[in-house]
Amino acid sequence: MATVGFIGVGNMGTAIIRGLARRKDVKLLGLDLDAARLKALGKECGLKSAASVKELVQASDYVVLAVKPQQAPEVLQEAGPALGKTRCLVSIAAGLTVARLKELSGAKCPVARVMPNTPALVGEGVFALCLDDPGLKKAQREFLSGLFTSLGQVHVLAEKLFDAFTAVIGSGPAYVFYFMQALADAAVNLGLPRAQAVQMVQGLFAGSAKLAGEDGRHLGELTDMVCSPAGTTIRGVLHMDRTGVKGNIADAARESYLRSVELGKK
Repeated sequence: MATVGFIGVGNMGTAIIRGLARRKDVKLLGLDLDAARLKALGKECGLKSAASVKELVQASDYVVLAVKPQQAPEVLQEAGPALGKTRCLVSIAAGLTVARLKELSGAKCPVARVMPNTPALVGEGVFALCLDDPGLKKAQREFLSGLFTSLGQVHVLAEKLFDAFTAVIGSGPAYVFYFMQALADAAVNLGLPRAQAVQMVQGLFAGSAKLAGEDGRHLGELTDMVCSPAGTTIRGVLHMDRTGVKGNIADAARESYLRSVELGKK
């Protein structure tokens, strides 16, 4: 039985806690300024509350840093003295490298990085897991590899790919929701009622994602399936090509990537 302690139980921390609550081999501990949320998670998930960072770290086998990157230095300075080789620090803070996390925490324990995305809130997340730290024991690597599977896909990646993952997958839900909103607005502009337009667009994305996952054909082939000769869809697709939609999406991901790199240098 491993104890997983969460420093921070915001939206992502809460999502992970809810997913782990279904496991029989994990005890959950949490610390947050929001006492009401801790109490609610205690009733819902059996989460025990810690009174301080030191108390949480001392009671945990795995310490999950689930605060904003800007808050991490202060939190890790407080946590550092209680960390040791038998514990593992697991960070979900964007941009903070393993080397930086070790520096901030005093290099007293092995460090792993996890980058989730918000669909983890409904058990459909995509997680990147960095196990590059040579100090990680085999048992720790195996435990962490299986820890997040109840919340979606888990991909073990080298740390050098984390900024790219953050830009495309970590930030990706915002791009998807942005495109969904654009389609819903277009539908309203063409006369469809707002509530129905939103419902239709939600169904469109859910169904399209399922088809892409189950069909097995290349995404380009799936696009071609919808584009009848001289039809409505090819006209729309060619308009997006002419106006550089694909290039703009790539540029947006590049901007996100550069910001992730910047965060890692602070």
